[in-house]
Amino acid sequence: MNASRATIKPRQQRKPPETDLGFNWGLANSLLLGAALAVLAAGYLALAKGSVTLAPVLLVLGYCGLIPAALLVRGRAQGSGE
Repeated sequence: MNASRATIKPRQQRKPPETDLGFNWGLANSLLLGAALAVLAAGYLALAKGSVTLAPVLLVLGYCGLIPAALLVRGRAQGSGE
């Protein structure tokens, strides 16, 4: 008695389509990120040398100014993203 068993395949779940958030990494973003890394390196170097005024200014500028700017800047030809 060879009864063929019906194989039950699991249902394939459909993935929802990806929405475009309008984020494109461009040259301006790369330049700002590079500047941020350079400013952070200079800040940590100044901190290692004992600077109590220059080092915090550079570190705050890098972490709170340039890195967020590198993430938020869009090109001029871009739409509003909405």
